[in-house]
Amino acid sequence: MIKNSSKLCRPNSKFIKRNESHPSKDNMELLRFACATAPPPSTSIAALFLSNAHRKKKQRNACSIRAQLSDENDPLLNSAINSASLRFQETRRPDPLFVDPYAGCFVLPHTRMDLENKSKQYCIATKFIDDKLLRTVNHMDGLKQVVLLSDGMDTRPYRLNWPSSTIIFDISPKRVFQKATEKLNGIGAKIPRRCLLLHVPLESPNIQETLVMKGFNGNRPSIWAIQGLPVMTLASFEEILLTASGMAMKGCHFLGELPAWLAETEFGNKSSTQKWMDNLFMSNGFKVEMISYDEVAKRLGKVVKPGDSENILFVAEQLRCSDDQMETWRRELQRVEEDGDEEGFEEL
Repeated sequence: MIKNSSKLCRPNSKFIKRNESHPSKDNMELLRFACATAPPPSTSIAALFLSNAHRKKKQRNACSIRAQLSDENDPLLNSAINSASLRFQETRRPDPLFVDPYAGCFVLPHTRMDLENKSKQYCIATKFIDDKLLRTVNHMDGLKQVVLLSDGMDTRPYRLNWPSSTIIFDISPKRVFQKATEKLNGIGAKIPRRCLLLHVPLESPNIQETLVMKGFNGNRPSIWAIQGLPVMTLASFEEILLTASGMAMKGCHFLGELPAWLAETEFGNKSSTQKWMDNLFMSNGFKVEMISYDEVAKRLGKVVKPGDSENILFVAEQLRCSDDQMETWRRELQRVEEDGDEEGFEEL
């Protein structure tokens, strides 16, 4: 149970990921604004992850596994580097869909160019997500919240032109994010002025509580995007979807890419996959639309070879109210009822 939200929201260098040791005056003002507008978190938020006993056992096992990992055999790190390589290659093309000036710092020398269909679909999805994020955020008033569920090497906080008062929460594997931050700091990468980047480790025992601790406000608009996040099981994605459902305001969007193997349908059957997506998202309060890579490519003047995709591109809209909205309305209703009781007593 979270007892004191003011303590949790207090600006603390522990929580600042852009310039953590020396937060700027702009960042401190932005955090104060976020905390001032954040309501007390609901005490009814259920734990989304493992029980404490199981979690401790899992953490002990994870520690022994991590001790054996190096940069060469870390699958999460290698997967993130592969995606960065695709962005680096796209940037070097004569007519790139987007420019990522920072991807090169993650890529090993003499990286081979890969222009296969997988690369094209990834870059098309990246461009689609970039455009949707900026278009949505630029229509938000006041504090703007962006939640990126990434592989840890997402350079969007640095390469996109975010408007002022944007807070970006990056949910990703801690080790990969730390490696990426070292590289980015080494080349002088910075996020736009009056914006803030906060990291939420994917390994956190409760993602929802961690987001609240770092200042996420469920009474303000947000947009959520997933690309590259290591989703190991359908259950793990359902936990992510449940988190977004509890924190995103009504009308907010959740978009991105999901591994196609998550769909419990015949691979490549769009109608059955759409039905599966509808059931999955609607059960968590979202209306979802599958986006065709071919159609996005045509709008961008590109061609994608026909065939099965390894991912599902989607945009979903939140139909429910967030936990914070429900709590705010509950307190307001309670206040109105108490005021009504006091007036009735005075009449007697």
